[in-house]
Amino acid sequence: MNDLYIEPASAADLPAVLDFWKAAAEGTSISDDLAGVERLHARDPRALLLARRDGELVGAVIAGFDGWRCHLYRLAVHPDRRRQGIDSALLAAAEERFEELGGRRADAMVLNRNERGQRAWEAGGYHPEDHWTRWVKPLAQTP
Repeated sequence: MNDLYIEPASAADLPAVLDFWKAAAEGTSISDDLAGVERLHARDPRALLLARRDGELVGAVIAGFDGWRCHLYRLAVHPDRRRQGIDSALLAAAEERFEELGGRRADAMVLNRNERGQRAWEAGGYHPEDHWTRWVKPLAQTP
């Protein structure tokens, strides 16, 4: 795995990340547009971590910290590159970031229908909590 390079996304990477998520991520988010990822990058330029192998984008995860909690979103690995430890490397990089920021616990957003993703999160040491339910209210209309 020494040929895998993980670093924060640059502003120039953002359009490619959106294309990558279309091919590699399960489901879509209300923020899966250029304005959404640009807001993320402007607020926290180190939150979006990208994994590259030989210059090719092969994985991504958002590792956001709001000063209170550590949140993980949009963990995705290119379908042709799965089962190579890329997701584990991305999670390790995210957890290292959280520790540097003083985070105490990480949580992840995982679609109920995404069984493959759930197995990856479980392999990384994550588990669902039975006593929590996610409550949402859209603040913007999706295009």
